[in-house]
Amino acid sequence: MTSSRRPPQLVVETREIELVDDLLAYASPDEPLAWLRRGDGIVGIGRVGGYERGPHSPAVGVHGDLGLSPADTWREIALTAEVDDPVGLPGTGLVAFGTLVFDERSAATSRLVVPQAIVGRHRGRSWITRVRSRFDLPEPSLQPAPYGPHWSATLGPGTLDPAGYQAAVRAAVEAIRAGELEKVVLARDLVGTIPAGADLRRLVRALAHDYPDTWTFAVDGMIGASPETLVTASRGVVTARVLAGTIPRGTDAHDDAAASTSLAHSDKDLGEHRFAVQSVLDALGPHVSHLRADPEPFTLKLPNLWHLATDVAGDLADHASSLDLVAALHPTAAVAGTPTAAALDAIRRLEPFDRGRYAGPVGWVDGDGNGEWAIALRCAQIGSDPAHGHAEYSATIPVVAHAGAGIVAASDPESELLETRVKFRPIVDALA
Repeated sequence: MTSSRRPPQLVVETREIELVDDLLAYASPDEPLAWLRRGDGIVGIGRVGGYERGPHSPAVGVHGDLGLSPADTWREIALTAEVDDPVGLPGTGLVAFGTLVFDERSAATSRLVVPQAIVGRHRGRSWITRVRSRFDLPEPSLQPAPYGPHWSATLGPGTLDPAGYQAAVRAAVEAIRAGELEKVVLARDLVGTIPAGADLRRLVRALAHDYPDTWTFAVDGMIGASPETLVTASRGVVTARVLAGTIPRGTDAHDDAAASTSLAHSDKDLGEHRFAVQSVLDALGPHVSHLRADPEPFTLKLPNLWHLATDVAGDLADHASSLDLVAALHPTAAVAGTPTAAALDAIRRLEPFDRGRYAGPVGWVDGDGNGEWAIALRCAQIGSDPAHGHAEYSATIPVVAHAGAGIVAASDPESELLETRVKFRPIVDALA
């Protein structure tokens, strides 16, 4: 789509190619840009523009200062792009990868990244998208690169250690019982380092292999495998998957079945789940017609745990983009709590760190506003982030991981600590 007011800022061309077996091999080893699920997805190479907003700087796009909203900035970028896309599959044409902060007060940076090139795969078809700008940028390499050697991270307790986390849970339960709020999601952190020069694609590949049914992502140093779809918008259809309520998998088939049954009948977890579903329905309601949700949650099996899950779907009733829907939805009760403002106040009071982009939206958006967005869970921030105050080291790169649990009146501190240990497992195992 080209604006008559100004020449195109980005020229985008998508062409179909032979099927690509390993998308990740095309990504940068030290700055991978990827969105993968069950072998399909998109991988970005280089950077030609986008959006950036930090705590002390305005939102900046390819045209300069464009205001503070990622959705409005993206509309301006898309409006002045010239797109040639005969392929027409999800992820073709003009696309930006995004990772946004959990809390607008964060010291971290929200970013949308428009790559110079994208290699994609969807249901047995592959393509390459090339993006040119008015700036003369060097052509990125579009050849797969061999993976570097294996590496491992060192990880240990962060600002909130296990004892501190249980104390925070007790304080949250007291606040809930005092009527200050109904639910709050509290996280704790692990910190460590990885070797300088590590091929980060190995971390992405390990997560994609071990958790193929999740959204595996790598955007601006945020790398993880999220089971929770925040929102998907595709040609007028809007879907979301709400996860809240968790129990570890059993040690054998009998114990596993018992764990699933226990979760499905847990009053504490069902109550927590209802808060999360209602927050999504309330947020989508103004934008979506024929909004429907499963009457009862189902148990979703992942390699290391069971979740209570509810699928939500409807038809887009206005001209909202997936980024508009992200703004309406985030933060959901599944990652913040209920009521939202009181939960955010409790998180700021009880968590002695800045979450950065943990539990924030992560995903991609195309020029028509379609996109897939997950919540950044089971993940780690690789590299320096002003939210955490780590310094650069010549021989190592800092890494910070988070995991959280939903706290309600019936929560037990020891059980909630165990839940965070289970939720840490995907990223800790992949980093090992």
